[in-house]
Amino acid sequence: MDQPFDLLLTGGTVVNQDGAHRADLGIRAGRIAAIGDLAAAEAAERRDCTGLHLLPGVIDSQVHFREPGLDHKEDLESGSRAAVMGGVTTVFEMPNTNPLTTSAEALADKVARAHHRMHCDFAFWVGGTHENAHLVPELERLPGAAGIKVFVGSSTGSLLVEDDAGVTEILKRTRRRAAFHAEDEPMLRAQKDRRIPGDPSSHPVWRSPEAALTATQRLVRIARATGARIHILHISTKEEMAYLAGAKDVATCEVTPHHLTLDGDEAYARLGTLVQMNPPVRGADHRDGIWHGLSQGVADILGSDHAPHLLEEKAKPYPDSPSGMTGVQTLVPIMLDHVAAGRLSLARFVDLTSAGPKRLFGIARKGRLAVGYDADVTVVDLKRRETIRNDWIASKCGWTPYDGVTVTGWPVGTLVRGHGVMWEGTLTAPSRGEAVLFEEALRPA
Repeated sequence: MDQPFDLLLTGGTVVNQDGAHRADLGIRAGRIAAIGDLAAAEAAERRDCTGLHLLPGVIDSQVHFREPGLDHKEDLESGSRAAVMGGVTTVFEMPNTNPLTTSAEALADKVARAHHRMHCDFAFWVGGTHENAHLVPELERLPGAAGIKVFVGSSTGSLLVEDDAGVTEILKRTRRRAAFHAEDEPMLRAQKDRRIPGDPSSHPVWRSPEAALTATQRLVRIARATGARIHILHISTKEEMAYLAGAKDVATCEVTPHHLTLDGDEAYARLGTLVQMNPPVRGADHRDGIWHGLSQGVADILGSDHAPHLLEEKAKPYPDSPSGMTGVQTLVPIMLDHVAAGRLSLARFVDLTSAGPKRLFGIARKGRLAVGYDADVTVVDLKRRETIRNDWIASKCGWTPYDGVTVTGWPVGTLVRGHGVMWEGTLTAPSRGEAVLFEEALRPA
């Protein structure tokens, strides 16, 4: 007699390598054990998913959860709670905390803080610097490390490697794909007088499209010279998308919901500093250019760049206001609304949020609904209409730029390694988050 399942998800539409089809999902010991007609199977628990779609667990590979050092605005528990409330099962957290995540000790501290305290699974980017470049081969293979992240333009925090020589020293030592915040720091310094006090709409004038494109072109040149693989985060310009179409030998790229959704020409007038990000939200022409690159397959993955600040911090007059907004909890509903509107297929959404991250970063046992894989499942109702509200946001900062926006498509449930952690807007299990394993660094945490 077959061994009973721990959990059966029945009657839903499974979206995987076979397309979208009605099937039951059998879960045992945290892994997917069977897919198909399992109506006669025994299970300790059954959950009816009729009318719902079962997606591979959404992976958000760019979040800032602020711990340690800035946890008055977010911490690993609250940020991961926001993630699972929005249907996200795995996150990669960024290194610009205090202290910076630039050493083996700082990384181990984050992993220890996160283990069974975060609600979703996790990995942490290690910041690349002039000082730790010689340690890159060791740092990028440590347990819990997503890889090396480098800021070539200054953003929130003090991590910065702006010179080509410094980037070269890091890239010639990497074996995994290194991620970059690509804005040209010398250009940002030279253009600071373009900022208009009290006018956040001058933010994309200062942090210009040329600053983004110049940095991206420099990084591609250095990657080719060193034989490295690079990943350009949060593409904000149509020019970068067009340029990166010719650089797929070495470069992958990420797009974000805010750069795909917001029109800076309207958003700064309506939201002020709440829409202030690095790199900036720009006008509709850049938004449309990013969509075109996505439709042509140039965009590889989707990330939220969740970067929370308290409302009183964002209320400071520009340019004293910090850049950043919440995003991990709204990633799924905002993008499913684009699916409902016909701008994005459901298959492409899955590729951007699960299969894509697995492919780019070599994530072990995640990114697909397939037997033997972790039972990470994002359960969604593609027809459900909901209005996003600030009081739904689980982040410590408690706000979203999408407050009052009605969307079609909603996260109903979140399963992490077979544990149902969220259902219908309620946390349903204690936090059990664990470090992600990577194929190029298979060491348990």
